[in-house]
Amino acid sequence: MEEPPQTEVTIYSSTKHAQCRERTLVLDAVGIDYRLERTAGAYALIVQTRDETRALAELDAHERENQEWQTPAPPPSIKANGWSGVLVYCVLLLAVAMLQRRYVFGCDWLTAGRMQAGLVCQGEWWRTVTALTLHTDGSHLVANLAFGILFGVFVGQMLGSGFAWFSILIAGACGNALNAWVQPPTHNAVGASTALFAALGLLSAYTWRRQQQTEHRWTRRLAPLAGGVALLGLTGSGGEGTDVIAHLTGFFSGLLLGAVYGTLANRLRLNARMQLAFGSLAIGLLAFAWLSALRAQLQ
Repeated sequence: MEEPPQTEVTIYSSTKHAQCRERTLVLDAVGIDYRLERTAGAYALIVQTRDETRALAELDAHERENQEWQTPAPPPSIKANGWSGVLVYCVLLLAVAMLQRRYVFGCDWLTAGRMQAGLVCQGEWWRTVTALTLHTDGSHLVANLAFGILFGVFVGQMLGSGFAWFSILIAGACGNALNAWVQPPTHNAVGASTALFAALGLLSAYTWRRQQQTEHRWTRRLAPLAGGVALLGLTGSGGEGTDVIAHLTGFFSGLLLGAVYGTLANRLRLNARMQLAFGSLAIGLLAFAWLSALRAQLQ
């Protein structure tokens, strides 16, 4: 005697009612009829046999989506504590501020080192570097010291202090060069903020590129970039005398560099000796730029 065809099938069972209840909401949303039945020690979610394939597909899609949102991003690789580079940064800014204030060597350090667009475009490249260490007053200096500590620690932890500050210096100088190119020849600018927004761009793009290697939703992968742009808007676009274009060009330069670094992250394994070499190279570039600036003024 043939058995009657089965009209219902269990597609999910669990000892936890909440898990079954969650799946009933999925079936409700797509219009699939079901029964939630308590069996011996468990709950069973039952549907018509004709709906089995569709119901399983919907639950499977729900499970994948849930897993994608809940899977944590891989933790960032911390290569250093980041504080050694920040300490050098603070010492250098304070030292230049003292030299600038006291007119050491009989030089007007502000005039010699500021970013003047016309002179930069005429070949005085060193101004793109020296301008990053000059400030108009004490509050300007203190603000850039504070932001430098904040951004510098994070970038230093990602890349290692030496390589991080070398990269920040290069991106900041490129930001100043781009600013000089788009501004009128008489435009002047000083301050470390161009380099600091380059650090923010570098941090944002590096994290974004690392997120691209995960299976998270595109909205989650773009979160670092969105956060960086939001922070740029909050901190880089206000205040009297703020050079917004310099902040934008610095941020853009940092974005480009950070995107490259994020793509090549697995190859950026620099040991302590290489970190020291990059840090020394950054200080050497800064010293050479200032020597060029002072020599040009004294001639």
